[in-house]
Amino acid sequence: MDMSTDPLLSVRDLSIAFRQGERETLAVDRISFNIKKGETLAIVGESGSGKSATALSIMKLLPYPAASHPSGRIFFKGRDLLGLSEREIREVRGDDITVIFQEPMTSLNPLHTIERQIGEILLLHRGLTGLAARTRIIELLMQVGIPNPAQRLKSYPHQLSGGQRQRVMIAMALANEPDLLIADEPTTALDVTVQAQILKLLKELQGRLGMAMLFITHDLNIVRKIADRVCVMKDGKIVEENNVTDIFKSPQHAYTKALLAAEPRMQAAPMNPSADVILKTDDLKVWFPIKRGVMRKVVGHIKAVDGVSVEVRKGETLGVVGESGSGKTTLGLALLRLISSDGPIVFMGNELQGLRFKEMRPHRRNMQIVFQDPYGSLSPRMSVSDIIQEGMWIHMPHIPREECEKHVIKALEDVGLNPETRHRYPHEFSGGQRQRIAVARAIVLEPTFVVLDEPTSALDMLIQAQMVDLLCALQKRHDLTYMFISHDLRVVAAMSSRLMVMKEGKVVEAGPAPELFKSPKSAYTRALFAAAFNLETASEGVVAQ
Repeated sequence: MDMSTDPLLSVRDLSIAFRQGERETLAVDRISFNIKKGETLAIVGESGSGKSATALSIMKLLPYPAASHPSGRIFFKGRDLLGLSEREIREVRGDDITVIFQEPMTSLNPLHTIERQIGEILLLHRGLTGLAARTRIIELLMQVGIPNPAQRLKSYPHQLSGGQRQRVMIAMALANEPDLLIADEPTTALDVTVQAQILKLLKELQGRLGMAMLFITHDLNIVRKIADRVCVMKDGKIVEENNVTDIFKSPQHAYTKALLAAEPRMQAAPMNPSADVILKTDDLKVWFPIKRGVMRKVVGHIKAVDGVSVEVRKGETLGVVGESGSGKTTLGLALLRLISSDGPIVFMGNELQGLRFKEMRPHRRNMQIVFQDPYGSLSPRMSVSDIIQEGMWIHMPHIPREECEKHVIKALEDVGLNPETRHRYPHEFSGGQRQRIAVARAIVLEPTFVVLDEPTSALDMLIQAQMVDLLCALQKRHDLTYMFISHDLRVVAAMSSRLMVMKEGKVVEAGPAPELFKSPKSAYTRALFAAAFNLETASEGVVAQ
């Protein structure tokens, strides 16, 4: 780390306010911090504390003029970034300072291939085209762990898994070897093995390039491994700042202590072999055809789910874990009949395979899903109240609108959100708050079976523990059955009755969760657990997998 006295980035007395109509909300209140060349500063805090707003201010990416800076200046290499014109700040963005956003699906252009999106950055700032650009793109995709990178160049964002899309974002950010990398929850969508690889990669690049990092995260295990210094934010203010060792050994502020103490409590629903089977499938397959040539001839298949058998009993939680691209989310979507599949699917005694759209509708109320990307799954044109009520309008048309509103208020209270915010829109909430809205939308219909696809990935540690408590409480109160898809094995361990480990579309092993966590049989499962509970060891052992 460069120990020179002059900081690369200096944020001084910065305030950020957002105006909506006549109302102005102060999101960040007079914060100051410095980052030296080669240093990593982590900003941690709960959702809505102002972490991401601070990062976006550095690159002038806030929605101006709705956003404003009542006070403060931001100096980068001695230049005041807030005083730069749009043309001047564009020269800084993507070259001197780059950013990895939290939600890759909303950051990547759905109409452009991966090659074109990374190539655009190389063209604008380095003038690379043709073979030179393609060679650099393949090199970047290899660095961030994209398998068969040359074959992925023509892929579109929707053809990649959530973790793969995030890795493409990281490749774009590192393309021009920036002086400062702003990483806003860069490992949120990644499984633990790839997370270990990405953290190791970022540290190696930082050492080679002398790059500074502003690392925003809610995962304190990552902070411990990657940061030099830590700023803890709450309600728009920095409540504590110190080096990473002292923060973890002797936190001073009550909020920091609470954050470090937060851990999901073990409260998995007990297994009941005599309980009714809610959902069952045998030898389920989801194969996506690979077409080439003028006639679009099928030359092969991507076997996203390849012969998986599942049995879920009433009141239990089936945890599904595995690396990004292992088929976890595809399996969940297939079981809900949201994508086509081959193989029988029996839900509450009813055969679903082969049912048409209208024939499926009566079953939809009893089977719900919370998607991994809450921003992408919430309509930006609908208020939170309408988003949560929409399912009730379809499945409970006899309920008066006034009664629907009461259900919305109760659902928001259940997930820890202020019901007064129900008339706002998704973009006015933080990532973690949007995830809670998505959970409220699912539970308001009081379903029987819920697929939870990374429901806690965007949440800070305190809210994550609260969300686990909430989901478990709802499960006990309504006798809910969950399929819990996640790469966070601590949360999976806290919630799961049974565990299923997937790799490359197949089930590696399955069984009672406590037994599997205690003595995994396959080498892959052991590597997965090592990565989750000891990132330092995993960063060496898992990469070689």
